[in-house]
Amino acid sequence: MASVQQVFLEYWPHFIFILTVAAAATAAIHAAMSKTDVRAAIGWVGIILFSPLFGAFLYLIAGVNRVRRDQISQLRDKSLKDYATRDDSPVEDVALHSAPHFRSLKTLGDAVSRFPLRGGNHIRVFSGGDEAYPAMLEAIETASRSIALQSYIFDNDTVGRQFAAALKRAHDRGVQVRVLIDAIGAKYSRPRIVPLLRRSGIRTALFMTNPLGLRMPYANLRSHRKILVVDGCVGFTGGMNIREGFVSSVAGDKMAGDTHFRLEGPVVLQLMSVFAQDWEFTTHEILTFDTWCCDVWKPPQPLVPARCIRSGPDRSMLSTHNMLLGAFAVAQSHIRIQSPYFLPDTVLLGALNTAARRGVTVDIVVPGKNNLRLVNYAMTAQLDQVIRSGCRVWRTRGNFNHSKLITIDGSWSYIGSSNLDPRSLRLNFELDVEIYSTELAGQLEKLIDREIANADAVTLDYLAGQHFLKRLRNKVIWLASPYL
Repeated sequence: MASVQQVFLEYWPHFIFILTVAAAATAAIHAAMSKTDVRAAIGWVGIILFSPLFGAFLYLIAGVNRVRRDQISQLRDKSLKDYATRDDSPVEDVALHSAPHFRSLKTLGDAVSRFPLRGGNHIRVFSGGDEAYPAMLEAIETASRSIALQSYIFDNDTVGRQFAAALKRAHDRGVQVRVLIDAIGAKYSRPRIVPLLRRSGIRTALFMTNPLGLRMPYANLRSHRKILVVDGCVGFTGGMNIREGFVSSVAGDKMAGDTHFRLEGPVVLQLMSVFAQDWEFTTHEILTFDTWCCDVWKPPQPLVPARCIRSGPDRSMLSTHNMLLGAFAVAQSHIRIQSPYFLPDTVLLGALNTAARRGVTVDIVVPGKNNLRLVNYAMTAQLDQVIRSGCRVWRTRGNFNHSKLITIDGSWSYIGSSNLDPRSLRLNFELDVEIYSTELAGQLEKLIDREIANADAVTLDYLAGQHFLKRLRNKVIWLASPYL
């Protein structure tokens, strides 16, 4: 025994060297063999070679997709079948409602999404928490059978406790309640809201915790979806988390903006299907159709065609990416984009630049004040790539706006949880809705144009006029943009 200790003490640098080489080689080989994006593969291999031991550890934490795509997809497809086969509402013919050039976009959606485009939906737009939260709370208070709530962030603050109290009242009167919160998003407030919900008897689960029992969840594979479905008949989705920063009475003149949506009609079944899949994947509990879904929808006018687009690091990876590529390709007159984090990859940048060169007006609205400083630096470093091609970029003067809105030619809209950044497009589980409606697109265009009216145009001269050190800082941060 002593001889072994003596050998180790004498040769410990050699052992550390062997361990470092083995860890770095294993991580580098895994990155090269498993990454489908060459830039991600090169970036990770470079980090590992630059700092073998730390780089391998960092790759283990943030770079490895530990859940097999086929495993996720099989679990989700299994639970999806029961919902999909019960939906006998008519498939919508887009040509009856929108310009003919959107027929190809509908065909793309049929291939990208596992959901069909359904007609007969009513969609209402809410601007900010002052409008959205009271409507969501009212729906919870009137629930008679079931409530499904999923959110990336559910803070333990004045707004979060209002939702918790409403959910408790629903639970106490016999309503089935399920709450799914992302494991990292749940940590945004202290103390967390989860113990309060569980003490109230509400079944609450955390999405994608570490199966090894470690306290730290995965850095990637986050559920960024925002879903509320009440009695299977009324749904809410969009970009808004549950937190008081979106309410004027609490946040005051620092209130953040956002846009949320109330949905009625067959598309609510798709919302519920996504929640049910995520809930079964997390808890292994199957939510039955009869309790959690609506058989008959009677939404008010006007009615619009819509469908959900799921995306995430499973079989639905790049769903939103592909939908946006198709939308930018068919655009003929005007593309409007409002995004808090505008960091598209080179393919999407190319699609936007090509549209601008074809004569399509491309307006991109980003916040002047951003809640993520590093993302703002990286975003600024990339703006020149779209401005040079004729896209118009606007930085708003008001408070931070978290809205994610896209409209094409005043007829097609894309709303939901996805940001235009690598994390949303490749690493997070997201949920969006495509909508074919001139009336709804017009409402969203007014919201975006209102932001433009209170914004400053970003020009090449402005970007070039920034101090060299600022431009250097932005470019350095931009190099890490695939991981922000």
